[in-house]
Amino acid sequence: MSRVPASARRSPGAAPAPAPAPLPSSAPAPAGHRRSLSRLTRRALTLLPVLLIGVWAVLDWRALYDGTARLADADPGWLLVALLWTCLGWISASVVRQGALPERLPPGLLVASQFAAGAANHVLPASLGAHAVTLRFLRGQGVPLARATASLALYSLVRPIAKTLVLVGFLVTLPGLLRLGELVPDHRMLFLPLAAAGLGLGGTLLLLVLVRPLRRPAVTFVRTALTDARLLHTMPSRVLALWGGAAAAPLLQASVIHAVGASLGVTLSWAQVAFAYLAASTAVGSVPAPGGIGPVDAAMVFTLAVYGVPVSVGTAALIGYRVLTVWLPLLPGVLCMSALVHRKVL
Repeated sequence: MSRVPASARRSPGAAPAPAPAPLPSSAPAPAGHRRSLSRLTRRALTLLPVLLIGVWAVLDWRALYDGTARLADADPGWLLVALLWTCLGWISASVVRQGALPERLPPGLLVASQFAAGAANHVLPASLGAHAVTLRFLRGQGVPLARATASLALYSLVRPIAKTLVLVGFLVTLPGLLRLGELVPDHRMLFLPLAAAGLGLGGTLLLLVLVRPLRRPAVTFVRTALTDARLLHTMPSRVLALWGGAAAAPLLQASVIHAVGASLGVTLSWAQVAFAYLAASTAVGSVPAPGGIGPVDAAMVFTLAVYGVPVSVGTAALIGYRVLTVWLPLLPGVLCMSALVHRKVL
């Protein structure tokens, strides 16, 4: 018969001994606490874009006020045309995104994501905001990470190539209309984009050489990108969406500038304004700025001045263009982003 240890014996009327408390380090967080923290994080992410836009509006309120005041005297008919071209720009971006992926994406959510990505693109430089929003959207649609990042790379590669091809098309078809001699930049101005491209390529190669853990993901990414690019170019619908949408994007942006300029009395033809925008955005495209604001505007005012547009009128046209393409859709775009985050689409 086994003997019960004295330490384990207790009298019948005694209270039971308390159970030992679990160690704090090994105790898992309650499920309710985790759900509460997840809801709090999601609400913070929903409100964060609105807060950022509010801060930006306070810091840059003068540009918003001046642009709105100038547009008050503009022709409303031409402004409606400019607004139409602006809306078509979001559809064009959605078409290019679809063309960069073999999987079919839901059209409505895709357009909504690009509308939200446009707002994010005007906050972070070098299209980082738009790419981040699009990556979250693609991952939410079940696209693997390697394929989603490969589609972003293909999108970023095709757009400048398509813009260059459109620019060459203007040079070939309309050489006498465009005043090429005055718009060709000095050879020293070409140093900036070449140096930026060289530094980017050299920095990437150096990073892969020095950081060994990055080599395998980089090889996987390149392999996936090449495989998807070959697959997409066997699908005529994807080729048309990818290259056609990328070629239409800068022409739509130039159309917005032309319509705003016409509302302010600028008499330049659409071809002249389109070529001026293509030349200006290509010349300063390597300068990282949120949505191209700043460098592209300055270059665009210069190119319009070459065609005889007064600097004050050209500046007013560019301010109006930014109001229509940045400030007017900014708050709705941020609210759309918050709604997509709340619905767990992003």
